[in-house]
Amino acid sequence: MVWPFFTFLHAVLFCRLYTNQEVWIPDNEEVWQSAEITKNYKTGDCFLHVQLEDGTELNYPVDPAALPPLRNPDILVGENDLTALSYLHEPAVLHNLKVRFVESKLIYTYSGIILVAINPYKQLPIYGDAIIHAYSGQNMGDMDPHIFAVAEEAYKQMARNNKNQSIIVSGESGAGKTVSARYTMRYFATVSKSSSNADVEDKVLASNPITEAVGNAKTTRNDNSSRFGKYTEISFDQSYQIIGANMRTYLLEKSRVVFQSENERNYHIFYQLCASAMQPEFKHLKLGSAEEFNYTRMGGSTVIEGVDDRANMVETQKTFALLGKLLGLEDKHLNIFCELLDLNCDKMAQWLCHRKIITTSETVIKPMTRAQAVNARDALAKKIYSHLFDFIVERINQALQFPGKQHTFIGVLDIYGFETFDVNSFEQFCINYANEKLQQQFNLHVFKLEQEEYMKEDIPWTLIDFYDNQPVIDLIEAKMGILELLDEECLLPHGTDGNWLQKLYNNFVNKNALFEKPRMSNTSFIVQHFADKVECKQPSIISPLSISPFSSSINIKSARPVLKSPNKQLRMTVGSKFRSSLSLLMVTLNATTPHYVRCIKPNDEKLPFEFDSKRVAQQLRACGVLETIRISAQSYPSRWTYIEFFSRYSILMTQQELSINDKKQICKIVLQRLIQDHNQYQFGRTKIFFRAGQVAYLEKLRSDKLRHACIMIQKSVRGWLHRKKFLRMKQAAIIIQQYFRGQQAITARTLKQTWAAIIIQKYCRGYLVRRLCQLIHVAAVTIQAYTRGFLARKKYRKMLEEHKAVILQKYARAWLARRRFQNIRRFVLNIQLSYRVQQLQKKMEEQVRDTSQFMICKMLKLENQNKELQEQKETLEIKLQEKTEEMKGTITKRSFQQRSYYICHVLSPFFNRVLESHFQSQKETYEKEIEGLNFKVEHLSQDINHLQKLFREENDINDGIRLEVSRLTSENLVRSRENFFSPIVCSNVNISLAVYLQVIVLLCLTAEAHVPTLSKEYIGMMEYKKEDEERIIQNLILDLKPRGVVVNMIPGLPAHILFMCVRYADYLNDADMLKSFMNVTIDGIKQVVKEHSEDFEMLSFWLSNTHYFLNCLKQYSGEEGFMKCNTPRQNKNCLKHFDLSEYRQILSDLAICIYHQFIIVMENNIQPMIVPGMLEYESLQGISGLKPTGFRKRSSSIDDTDTYTMTSILQQLSYFYSTMCQNGLDPELLKQAVKQLFFLIGAITLNSLFLRKDMCSCRKGMQIRCNISYLEEWLKDKNLQSSNAKETLEPLSQAAWLLQVKKITDDDAKEICEHCTSLSTVQVHSSAFHITTCVVV
Repeated sequence: MVWPFFTFLHAVLFCRLYTNQEVWIPDNEEVWQSAEITKNYKTGDCFLHVQLEDGTELNYPVDPAALPPLRNPDILVGENDLTALSYLHEPAVLHNLKVRFVESKLIYTYSGIILVAINPYKQLPIYGDAIIHAYSGQNMGDMDPHIFAVAEEAYKQMARNNKNQSIIVSGESGAGKTVSARYTMRYFATVSKSSSNADVEDKVLASNPITEAVGNAKTTRNDNSSRFGKYTEISFDQSYQIIGANMRTYLLEKSRVVFQSENERNYHIFYQLCASAMQPEFKHLKLGSAEEFNYTRMGGSTVIEGVDDRANMVETQKTFALLGKLLGLEDKHLNIFCELLDLNCDKMAQWLCHRKIITTSETVIKPMTRAQAVNARDALAKKIYSHLFDFIVERINQALQFPGKQHTFIGVLDIYGFETFDVNSFEQFCINYANEKLQQQFNLHVFKLEQEEYMKEDIPWTLIDFYDNQPVIDLIEAKMGILELLDEECLLPHGTDGNWLQKLYNNFVNKNALFEKPRMSNTSFIVQHFADKVECKQPSIISPLSISPFSSSINIKSARPVLKSPNKQLRMTVGSKFRSSLSLLMVTLNATTPHYVRCIKPNDEKLPFEFDSKRVAQQLRACGVLETIRISAQSYPSRWTYIEFFSRYSILMTQQELSINDKKQICKIVLQRLIQDHNQYQFGRTKIFFRAGQVAYLEKLRSDKLRHACIMIQKSVRGWLHRKKFLRMKQAAIIIQQYFRGQQAITARTLKQTWAAIIIQKYCRGYLVRRLCQLIHVAAVTIQAYTRGFLARKKYRKMLEEHKAVILQKYARAWLARRRFQNIRRFVLNIQLSYRVQQLQKKMEEQVRDTSQFMICKMLKLENQNKELQEQKETLEIKLQEKTEEMKGTITKRSFQQRSYYICHVLSPFFNRVLESHFQSQKETYEKEIEGLNFKVEHLSQDINHLQKLFREENDINDGIRLEVSRLTSENLVRSRENFFSPIVCSNVNISLAVYLQVIVLLCLTAEAHVPTLSKEYIGMMEYKKEDEERIIQNLILDLKPRGVVVNMIPGLPAHILFMCVRYADYLNDADMLKSFMNVTIDGIKQVVKEHSEDFEMLSFWLSNTHYFLNCLKQYSGEEGFMKCNTPRQNKNCLKHFDLSEYRQILSDLAICIYHQFIIVMENNIQPMIVPGMLEYESLQGISGLKPTGFRKRSSSIDDTDTYTMTSILQQLSYFYSTMCQNGLDPELLKQAVKQLFFLIGAITLNSLFLRKDMCSCRKGMQIRCNISYLEEWLKDKNLQSSNAKETLEPLSQAAWLLQVKKITDDDAKEICEHCTSLSTVQVHSSAFHITTCVVV
């Protein structure tokens, strides 16, 4: 394909090509091949010296006016949006799609307003409900390209602008159009959140097996090719929920019923019926094998590999008896056909072979030729099948009808793309005609969007030249065009194909450049469409279009009168009918906002993730993707916001420029300095617009600056290393020189004298040493002799002395070992005693602070334990003395029995003294330990006396408080008995009443101490009358302002007052009064929660109070399970007469509902902050991760103060936490809420990370881990480590670690498996594929 605009652009902007630049050159196999320039190219050179990727050197001939297209920088390879490429041309588009599809396994790519979807021929896990929710509510440029992103954009625009939308899905047969359309409908059914959405979706999806059976067939390119166009309108009400749907079909390929090319099949339904012919419900159709019928065996392929027609029939098994009758419309099956349709066989045979010609004077019956009879039979079959198809669609629409009025709709158009075959039928001609109309509408829409973008940014609008296919459309549909001439020939009595073709030749050959006549054929013609030339040839077009078998044989049915001649509507041709329906479709599309999905078939072999560049390039030209690129390239294809440009190219700015506060002004100054030609860029209000190639030029400047900086760093480091090496070498040389010079100073005479002196010293010292050694040897021998004799005699005497002492030693050592064990055990017991005393003392101190009665009980227990310990100590001392005496007796007895008379009289006094001294030392040790224990006991007694004194003082203070409370209560009961509740609610609350409410609620319900008896005893109830219920609920629930109650009183005040009223009703034993009060209370809470369903503070306040109220009902219910921790006083205040378990269940359900709404409100408030704060905000300086973006991106202002940061998230969490604490929310509920918020933060961040390729980088991993540390620090500051919220961030933490770790060797893979335990294999694989490099700024 020739790209004249790009060749001109390169000729103007790039008159020279330099070494190491990469270009694209044509290739027969891959369409385009990358090559690197090995020699500078100058203007006028005829050859370009390049090196291919395989190392081959090539001299490529070039035209100076049409240089090869340049390759984009590596940073732009694999971009989400093709319009973000700096060089926009066909090879760049093909390469980008190939990299994303083959290497990254990404099947979706944006091309401006088009979503390019490549069929992977493999099931991918990217269509689950989690993915739908991830894309729901997101802007189109925020996530990776996806069919759900297009559906979300259509749904959002419909809800925002109240305008109908259309999603146009087109492509070749087998490109995945039907699947894409199905996923869009599923997305709408999921996000609309309608109670009946699943039912509508099921109905729409349930129609697919039927429509596919009767409208799909096997072709040479696809085993399940849709042979009709379908436009499904999904209707929404004013709440934008699905209420119904409607289906319109276009151009069913009726010719397939009677004719199939080689290796093709008829419609699936025929083969399903034949495969199920032996089923009881189909036996009356008298069917056989598919090979028996001409209409099913014509293509020579009646079976599809891997497809079970009989099993598929189960999905479509309805009342399709008429389909079986069509197969009988052949010569040998004519009788069966007539029998099934209840027709007269003879008349049917007659009117299939004859024509009736009615004139003004007579009626003539004329026999037809064999060819005419065959055409008449085929026309009847096609007519019946067409009516049957329309009938099925009508019945489907009836099932999808909805009551009420449609507010808006989203239409999904699943229509055939531009195709060309060896034999192109009339239906194929109409398909290409429809694609011409759609392409024209698409071009106008793209042109309009470009104009709107320019106007919005205040960019001067210049006329963009784009291909206008109106001449082709005029050739087909204008007056005296192809279709009109065809209609005219069909209406003639003797119209033939030859006459029609002759008219076409006469009107258009050599007169219209878009129409050609083949050189070697007189039965076809060629039309130059926007994508390619298409030759239309078919042996018979006029006859099938003009002959209607019902026009002359309507009376063939028995007992039916002959109708009048057909009217004009019945004689309407297929061409005019299709033109009318297409015009209606274009009117519908023009009245909606279109969204485009172009499905691409990557290869004809249906291999997963195989990319055939030739086939893809052909489809890109046909579907208008390259036309979009061409239109974008003519203006300013690259568009950067000021913030993105500043972040990316701040390295090119000088210090003086960076000192300016206005970033927008900085960008303007830098661009004016870097790019001298001001026509190459334009400054908009929020964006900078660049012409093609300028971003690549800026990237080159940036890479040169980085390369220069790296060289400077390398220079400094290498200089430092060499200087260090030089200093070491210098020091070594100095040392060598020092020793060498010292050696030179020694003369030869000095060496000789020194050697002679050494020899003399050697002999002299040897003589002296030998003499001394001999002397020492003689002395040593003498000493050894005497010593050995002495030692032998001493050893003999010792053996005699110790022979009998061994037994004594054995028993003595055993006794000592036992004593040592008893001492150790006694020491351990003392330590345990001391530790237990300390623990009891601590518990006693804690209990003294909690309640006075509990302290008294604890002190008594401590005294008892102290007594017991003293008793134990005395018992142990007695046992010790007894054991000692017993041991002494035992040892003495045994020693006297086993020793001889000599040992007893000689050694006994000695051992007795040893034992007595040992026992005396042990006794002193035990006495010291006993004195220590006595000291501890005295210390404990002093502590107990001190605690008793404090307890008495506290009782005195409590008595004074109770007296003051009683006085204030009496005053308020006298002054404001009737207006009791209004002062509680209003801002001017009486101080004494506030004290009364707080103390009465807290003391009367929980205090165990007895209140001194006054004139009247107050028992924690609030007296009211039944007629006061409405005032109570109104003032205490409906009109209550949480902030005033929380700040001035106590958070659970309403709950406690409500329970006081419940106790009063229970005290009166009035069931009606209690039931009425509980009902109005629950209704009031429901009402206030419903009215403030989005008010976080109100929900938090009433969640806390509902929980308090429920706990009071449980604690004072009288049930043993809830009374385990109650005091006697609290048990005395339990409810006496009624079981409120039913109301407890209602309150529990209500609390759960409030909690769910409470969580939803928090999630809605924090959710918009998560992705900008956790992913997009850059708090780590020094590394740039921004890349150029294309058409699909958000418009941002230069002022970035409103953007969310990590600080925004932490502030929002702190607000939630402080509000919950102020409202007195139960700690467990608070921890659970925080855990759910952290789970939401982790889940949304992780999903967005995996769905956004531009975020998967080493730098982003560092940023995420930094943000996680902020969240963990927040948990630590709030003492929420026990909430397990940190664990919910573990998958995100592992994903961030995965972005930073190496992924090269098997050891790296093993480390990843060991570390990423919270991530699935798919998530690890996705993250690894999306990793991008981290560029240092």
